[in-house]
Amino acid sequence: MRAVTLHRGQLEVEDVPDLRPTKGQVLLDVTRCGICGSDLHARVHGDATADVAAEIGYDHFMRSDQRVVMGHEFTGTVVDYGPGTRRRWSSGTPVVAMPILGTGDGIHLTGLSQPAAGGYAEQVLTTEALTFEVPNGLAPERAALTEPLAVALHAVNRGAVGTRDTAVVVGCGPIGLAVILVLKARGVRTVIASDYSPGRRELARRCGADVVVDPAAESPWSTFDDSRKYLTEASSLFELAVDSMTKLRAVPLLPWNRVLETAQKLGAGPRGPVVFECVGMPGVIEHIVSAAPLLTRVVVVGVCMEPDTFRPAMAINKEVELRFAFGYDPAEFHRALLLIAEGKVDPSPLVTDTVGLDGVADAFDRLADPERHAKILVDPSA
Repeated sequence: MRAVTLHRGQLEVEDVPDLRPTKGQVLLDVTRCGICGSDLHARVHGDATADVAAEIGYDHFMRSDQRVVMGHEFTGTVVDYGPGTRRRWSSGTPVVAMPILGTGDGIHLTGLSQPAAGGYAEQVLTTEALTFEVPNGLAPERAALTEPLAVALHAVNRGAVGTRDTAVVVGCGPIGLAVILVLKARGVRTVIASDYSPGRRELARRCGADVVVDPAAESPWSTFDDSRKYLTEASSLFELAVDSMTKLRAVPLLPWNRVLETAQKLGAGPRGPVVFECVGMPGVIEHIVSAAPLLTRVVVVGVCMEPDTFRPAMAINKEVELRFAFGYDPAEFHRALLLIAEGKVDPSPLVTDTVGLDGVADAFDRLADPERHAKILVDPSA
């Protein structure tokens, strides 16, 4: 079959051996596959990522001296099954699948490891238990966005964002845009998007951002509604504590300590916004920690491939909470598919072009320009 391989940073279309499903596997004809930002990173930083993966117990992440078929944001139609499967769907059924493949020598990351060839190819193998039928006649160009939307859904879940919270999305690449889509689908009233690129700011508007900021001209932290009363200085927090206790203890016989405990359980105390760091460049976390209001919760979604620093003392004094998000679970993946299929999320603004296998190398280069593209899909039949 024809596929795009990566070797020492070079992408080429080649004829590779046909795939044969083994135990628990399903063979698909690929109808669409998205080019992910992590694919762009892996092309350049694959060895560094592989070193990190090895430290946490996965020794098969792609390396530059290997020949790898990339692509993990795919959808396709069922062709055949391996032994030990339930043969859940008839031939030709459209499906999506989590990019995790069970093989005879372990579990591997589809499109990000040599043992599990990805979706920049005419066909791909999936694990039946992690494969889901595409409902409602959803077109493949939308079904292929299930995986990046699942990443965003997991990040929003990690952020525990309430509808009355202010959410700030720093960086409006494909994942930042997907986070905006999920936040608005969740009913979050105020979503602020920040990006230096005019093109990506326009895409953020199309995805539903309520406020869009060019950080070169305006700080996203200056756009908050004053009625939210986010605390930006320690003195304000001290004043709030003194004022609250003065009022509570002025009421005779009032169990002030129980009142405070109840208020805290109900979330009535001071809190900050929820920030999603979707840039993945050195210095961004430090900027957010330093500039955001007190009590901010930060969800780091962008993958920074270089060592980075921030000032713990600043985070401690402001009680900034840092959370890191990676991937998703099967329920989140399936939920992302349903959000698209049921029309609760329209991811179409993310897609800026579609290419055939012969156009993948050029698409990687074009994706470096944020003014031109966000998400490019691959159609192996084109």
